[in-house]
Amino acid sequence: MKHLLSIDDLSTDEIAQLFETAADMHDVQSREVKKLPALRGRTVVNMFFEDSTRTRSSFEIAGKWLSADVINVSAKGSSTSKGESLRDTVLTVCAMGVDGLVIRHPASGAALQVSEWVDASVVNAGDGMHEHPTQALLDAYTLQRHLGSLEGRHVAIIGDLTHSRVFRSNVQCLTKLGARVTVVAPPTLMPSGIGPWSAAAGFETSYDVDAVLPEADAVMMLRVQRERMSGAFFPSPREYTVGYGLTRNRLALLKPDVPICHPGPMNRGLEIAADAADAAQSVVLEQVSSGLAIRMAVLYHLLAGEEA
Repeated sequence: MKHLLSIDDLSTDEIAQLFETAADMHDVQSREVKKLPALRGRTVVNMFFEDSTRTRSSFEIAGKWLSADVINVSAKGSSTSKGESLRDTVLTVCAMGVDGLVIRHPASGAALQVSEWVDASVVNAGDGMHEHPTQALLDAYTLQRHLGSLEGRHVAIIGDLTHSRVFRSNVQCLTKLGARVTVVAPPTLMPSGIGPWSAAAGFETSYDVDAVLPEADAVMMLRVQRERMSGAFFPSPREYTVGYGLTRNRLALLKPDVPICHPGPMNRGLEIAADAADAAQSVVLEQVSSGLAIRMAVLYHLLAGEEA
């Protein structure tokens, strides 16, 4: 594996191998000394051209716990703010002998383009509204820890599908692992052309949250991405919450102990109520812990090579 740009880059066996490695990496978090020598002498650059807390921090910690040298570059702190092109920026960085690039960019396809320009391994940390493969991996890994095999399990993904790269990667990952997936959104936030895609990929669509929730074995709420919206996709925040939010009343529709996921950051009171976000079956913070383990596993498989 040279790059991780899309869930499509991974076979089912490769996902299983990443999960096995992530389970070992998870144990590191409970150690007094959280260091492994696997990537000693490697250099990883995190290039984030969009704001991020969880993803950027977890990639930075993952690299450092594997003993890599980690450098962070943001749009505001790089020459792109002076007009330099993305191509010139990444080529300049890689000319310094970098082994791995973790890139987040607002343009869909940016990570793929970068991988064609450089010799370093490239990890897609989110490209526009296209994909976010490590998020999908950590979500599936978290659910597998709670549900065992995902084969035949019903996962409901609810929220702003149109603007969500997390939804696109999760559908691919979960169906590849044998889960039954139903995506739910208001008509204005259901991606255009989703019918042929859902038929080909093997997932279901619905506009009715209350009909889907009682059947779900796991629920994933997606953030309403108001920063990506150029128009009025719903009448008001209250209308969205009433129609599609995981409210206190909807929490009662779930089967006992159904894991509740959210990739974060959460808009509490909009797509998810505090009662749901803080419920006993909420795995939101566990997703953060799993994210660190998954990103350690990804960097290990990309960069450790035969020396590991």
